[in-house]
Amino acid sequence: MSIPPSPVPTPPPQPAPASPLTLHGQYIKDLSFENPRAPQSLIEQKQPQLTLNVNVATRQFEAKTFEVTLTIEASAVTPEKEPLFMLELVYAGTVSIGEVPQDAFGPLLLIETPRLLFPFARAIVANCTREAGFPPLNIAPVDFVALYRQQLEAAGGNIPGVTGNQVGHA
Repeated sequence: MSIPPSPVPTPPPQPAPASPLTLHGQYIKDLSFENPRAPQSLIEQKQPQLTLNVNVATRQFEAKTFEVTLTIEASAVTPEKEPLFMLELVYAGTVSIGEVPQDAFGPLLLIETPRLLFPFARAIVANCTREAGFPPLNIAPVDFVALYRQQLEAAGGNIPGVTGNQVGHA
């Protein structure tokens, strides 16, 4: 007769380290599409001149809870400067920041959160332009690090939308 091996005690599970960033939800805050010359703009087959602007902003609700908004503005005009379409999307997410140093707030809010939101906002823009009768506007990836540095420089080293925080070197 064999004796079954005694069970090896397993150590209790270690709690997972708290996430530095928790995304609670994401949503469209504002979506506007104008096609002022329809149906003429859909009939013409001229190469449009496109203008695209992307901006990131934050708004603080509590000590570590924020809303991050990604604003995408796109417009197209004909070579004769006649408007084809104008699009504005404000896509947002609410996030909480975990136990991280103060100097990590800016990169988490203005780089990492927009990176999470961008693919969804990009799909909305592409679908909106396609549904309006134009080829889908597929936005190239955005360098949120460079955008963050520009915003930090313009704000004099303060994290835009975060009260009482100063950022060192980002």
